[in-house]
Amino acid sequence: MFVNKPQDMLKEYQKTSVNAELAMADPYTITKALFQGVFERLGQAKGAIARGDLEEKAKKLASASAIIQHLKDTLDPTQAPEIAKNLAFIYDFMLAKIADATMQVSAQPIDDALKVFMPIKNAWDSIPQSAIKEAESKMRANNQHFQHNYDPSKNLVDGAI
Repeated sequence: MFVNKPQDMLKEYQKTSVNAELAMADPYTITKALFQGVFERLGQAKGAIARGDLEEKAKKLASASAIIQHLKDTLDPTQAPEIAKNLAFIYDFMLAKIADATMQVSAQPIDDALKVFMPIKNAWDSIPQSAIKEAESKMRANNQHFQHNYDPSKNLVDGAI
């Protein structure tokens, strides 16, 4: 793709940089980035609604939905069945609210989705580094390796996963 405007060049650089970082990241960092992406896109959709920019609203809601669906698809019920079940339920609720927001010109469904999402995001963000390092050490001691299915070619930065 040929990019000729400085702001387009910056956007391309940022996308490439984020994709490169995620390709080398551990599952904790990837999940944190996905949570942040959902939060940002829902906020951007609310801003688009306030401006009356329905095309931008649709793009941001579609991107948030793609990320949430990816999060749901990567749940592993073999590790913690109850947590996976509860997260799947929350993700389904969020997807339903985003679908409602797609059909309405109202920020209320987005606010409803954010209300259930923020405690999860905040809890994830508050995990101490020491606990992350300990989990990494335990996995290495058990000859397990971090596995994630992040594929930079799927353009996660744009939400098209």
